[in-house]
Amino acid sequence: MGVRVLVVDDERSLAKVVASYLERDGHEVSCVFDGRAAVAAVRRDQPDVVVLDLALPGLDGIEVCRQIRTFTDCYVVMLTARSEEVDKLIGLGVGADDYLTKPFSPRELVARIRAMLRRPRATVAPSPQQPARAIGALRIDTAGREVWVDGRPVELTRTEFDLLAALSAQPDTALRRRQLIDLVWGADWVGDEHLVDVHIGHLRRKLGDDPAAPRFIRTVRGVGYRMGQG
Repeated sequence: MGVRVLVVDDERSLAKVVASYLERDGHEVSCVFDGRAAVAAVRRDQPDVVVLDLALPGLDGIEVCRQIRTFTDCYVVMLTARSEEVDKLIGLGVGADDYLTKPFSPRELVARIRAMLRRPRATVAPSPQQPARAIGALRIDTAGREVWVDGRPVELTRTEFDLLAALSAQPDTALRRRQLIDLVWGADWVGDEHLVDVHIGHLRRKLGDDPAAPRFIRTVRGVGYRMGQG
């Protein structure tokens, strides 16, 4: 596959093990061991994927993710040694695409990255000739990967945009979490399907959507999610 991966972890032995697995999978891998070095490396090398530990010296993983999201939409997999749900949610809230809790299998990490890189975007994005989708005050340009609400541009992560594109491609259909995972993360993705709920929450917040009276993304109880009327 030959993509560039940056591994960021202050546990040097773990970073080197992860790097060796990724290199055997055909990736070009580099490692850094603190938060400030991570931001500099992402800006300099423009990796396709960042494997990012939450607990880092200098800047923690959350701040690193927040900063790099201002200039790149690379995939980010957050690693945490703490199993509390709040850590996972905070990490995803600043733009991480996935998370793994330590200890984890390097093979699982490689599989997760493979799944992210194989996202079937062609199934959720139309050809460039098709017009932008309009749902009330929401406009989605799937070719240009741009979104506006009430004429104002909305900055979304790659995962958030893909999720919105998947929902808006079938606006009258309620999609289950597993269906959305298959469309956005890939059919071979393995993990907690409530990851979808986390990203829906962040997507709603960025769109200015009130979960109690949603304009754009409705929860279908016992099923999943569908587009609203705008």
